[in-house]
Parts: sequence; structure tokens; C-alpha cells
Amino acid sequence: MSTTVMTHNQPAAAAMPGALVFLLAAGAGLAAAALYYSQPMLGVLAGEFNATPSAIGLVPTLTQLGYAAGLILLAPLGDRFDRRRIILGKAAVLCLALLLAAAAPSIGVLLVASLAIGLSATLAQDIVPAAATLAPEAHRGKTVGTVMTGLLLGILLSRVVSGFVAEHAGWRSMFVVAATSIALLGVAVWRGLPSFVPTTQLSYLALMRTLFTLLQRHSGLRRAALAQGLLSVAFSAFWSTLAVMLHAAPFHLGSAAAGAFGLAGAAGALAAPLAGKVADRRGPEVVTRLGAGLVIVAFLVMAFGHGPLWLIAAGAVVFDLGVQASLIAHQTIVYSLEPAARSRLNAVLMGSMFIGMASGAWLGSQALAQYGWQGVCGMAALAGVAAVLVRIWPGARD
Repeated sequence: MSTTVMTHNQPAAAAMPGALVFLLAAGAGLAAAALYYSQPMLGVLAGEFNATPSAIGLVPTLTQLGYAAGLILLAPLGDRFDRRRIILGKAAVLCLALLLAAAAPSIGVLLVASLAIGLSATLAQDIVPAAATLAPEAHRGKTVGTVMTGLLLGILLSRVVSGFVAEHAGWRSMFVVAATSIALLGVAVWRGLPSFVPTTQLSYLALMRTLFTLLQRHSGLRRAALAQGLLSVAFSAFWSTLAVMLHAAPFHLGSAAAGAFGLAGAAGALAAPLAGKVADRRGPEVVTRLGAGLVIVAFLVMAFGHGPLWLIAAGAVVFDLGVQASLIAHQTIVYSLEPAARSRLNAVLMGSMFIGMASGAWLGSQALAQYGWQGVCGMAALAGVAAVLVRIWPGARD
């Protein structure tokens, strides 16, 4: 087990070892994947518990709300305590929450487990600022982009794995597999991740107050949080309703087909390191605007393209690319504001993002129920337009 101690003043002396970058990327991916295993299985879960589309929509909604709450209430602790210990503790809780979901006898228990999964899966967002701290400054955007690629591939490929396992071994088996992966991650982190020296001695309440101070102090943080939150509404509306839409007429497809769309989204996520490089060289602002523009185009085409499967898959590639590129650029902006407050800055950005995710899950399920798939895509496109307006608002310089 490594006992190396790192601080925010000591990351740039040498490049990060490839094995450590891989550990951080894999850890972020496995943790974030836990948030999305349920989505391709929502049609199956609705039948299992005899739940309405609105009721089953609470599963992803509570998971995202738990994640947002965990980011805001727990992630700032990364500046106060050793991030390595926080990651290990959350991994243990996440493993137990996934096992509770696997054993859930009712929709009520599953909803409780979903909330706990969201809270503890925030260990992914303890890993990202850890990568920013350990990375050389000149390559921080690229390193964060690589770790985010792991996180995003975890999110998107989780749907592929989940759909396949659920269809062939049952949905409960998927949660057991997920719990096992987190247990193995905990062992790898215990052995391979260095310890971190806290960057502040503030009390918990004082830390929480500084979240509002940071928001007041940095207009760049406010714009990044709002714009990424809006893009997350679009992202979550799509992925939270796709399985239910495909399960119904005219497609009548199972969880494996819904999960396979994650492959399309993963293709977009692979561009995250490229977005980091562009942000390092050209500045992040151009990346944020381009990313939001791709989201708008993708959802408008899907809204008016009469819904063939190939068009939906192509749209998933394009809008996932846009959302992930914007996220990398927004993280580059935010992490440069106050290095000693990276966990708190990340908490604000990602908390806003997952409030958007939770809102998108709920709004998407309502739009699907009342206006169909075109309603979902139209609402998502409007969220993208709002994100562009945030980034081009007069006077925006960071």
C-alpha cells in the first residue's frame, strides 16, 4: 500500500504514472456506472413491481438527486480530509447500497437503495479533483480529460452491460455484479492511491458556507454550473426515457437493445481527451459553445426525424460528444479558479450538473407520457439553447 503524501503544492514535479491514471479513470468509471445500471432495466422493473412510467421514473430521479445531494454535502470534505480515506469509505457504502437494490422486495426498497447509490457514488467526484491535484499543471486538462473519459465510458457502457446482464441473468444479478466491481475497486484504491494532505482546516459548516462564497466570488463558476446543468437536463431526459420508449410500441425491444445504445454514446465520450487538449491550447470557451451547439443540433434532428433507430443512435453519438466536451471545458475553467478549493469548486459544478440530471429524468418522463418521443427531444433541444445563451451572454469572459 502506498503511503506517499501529495498536496496541491506538489503535483507538477513529475508526470503521473500511467498505472495511476488508469486506476483513477477506472475508479471514476465504475463508480459513476452505478448511477446508470437501472436505466436500461426500467421497462423490466416496471413490470416486476407493476409500476407506472411516472413511478418507475423515480428510480433514476432519486439516484440523481442522491448524487447531487452527495456532491453538495459530502464532496467538499475532500478539501478538509484525506481524499483517499473518503473514497474508500464511500466505496464500502456504495457496495452495500447496490446489494440492497439487488435484494429489494418492493419498489419502495428499491427507491431507498437508489437514493443511497446516488449519495455514495459521489466517490467518482472525489477521484476527479484528485487527478487534477496529482497532474502536472501543463497537462491538467489532458489528464482530467483522460480520467473523465473513464468516468463517461463507465456511464455509457454501464447501459450496455446492464441491458445484457438483465436480459440474460436477471436484473438482480446486475446489481450483484455492480457491487462486486466496487468491492474490487476498493481493494485497488487501498493499494494504489496515495494519501492527500488536506488543504484547509475549516469546520464542516464553514466549508459549506464557502460554497456560497465561491459562487459569489467567481462568475466563471456560476456560468459553468448553470450551463452544464442545462446540458445535463437534455442528457438525462434522453437516457432516462429511452428504455421505456423502446419497450413500448412500435419497437417492443428489451433491456439489451436499450443498453446497446450506450455504445453509441460511448463513441462520443471518447472525444473527451481531445476536448481537454483543445481547452488547453485554444481556451475552454470555444469548446463550451461548440459542445452546446452539438446538443441542439442532435436533438432537433431526432425530434423531426420521425424516430428511426439509426437516427436515434447517431443523435446519441453527437449529443454525448457535445455534453462531454462541454463538461471537460467547464472543469478546466473551474479548476483554475482556486487550486486549494478544487473539491468545493467541483462540488458546485457537479452538484449543479446532477440537479440537472435529476430534473431531466423527471421532465423527460413527463414529456414522454404527455407528448411522446418528440416532446422529449424538443425539451432537450430547448435546454441546449438555454446553455448556449448562458455562454454567450454579454460580458461573459470566463
